[in-house]
Amino acid sequence: MALENDTFAPDFELSNQFGEKVRLSQFRGIKPVVIVFFPLAYSGVCTSELCTLEDNIAMFHDNSVELLGISVDSKSALRAWSEEKGFDFNLLADFWPHGEVAKEYGVFLDGKGFSNRATFVIDTHGIIRASFITAPGEARSIEAYRAALQELEPAGV
Repeated sequence: MALENDTFAPDFELSNQFGEKVRLSQFRGIKPVVIVFFPLAYSGVCTSELCTLEDNIAMFHDNSVELLGISVDSKSALRAWSEEKGFDFNLLADFWPHGEVAKEYGVFLDGKGFSNRATFVIDTHGIIRASFITAPGEARSIEAYRAALQELEPAGV
């Protein structure tokens, strides 16, 4: 079961597509974070979703929000995909232990070996303020992101 709103977001440290370590708690007290779990790089729906996020990256930058994509892909696969698509945000490899962060957030699909499409909006205090999950194969809408960002307290946005 996915973590609920108004609960503390578990801290984690993962490598991004460049091999740099990114820790959720490094943003605490500085800026809100939107975590976007997605099944696999290069898949059709995931590519469409993340390209839409890139096309709307100003929505995150204008609100001083850190956008983090997370999948079970390797950092090498994420780097190639990121460079091919021109993503201007961190993609984090939940590669090993396989899907550990997705499991902590309750969105890992054991029978499939990857995470569900789940989004968590975390405030500057580390509290999940909004979240949404779509059905398998269903893309998240950019409107859902806009609505979720509105759940952040004005001082944190």
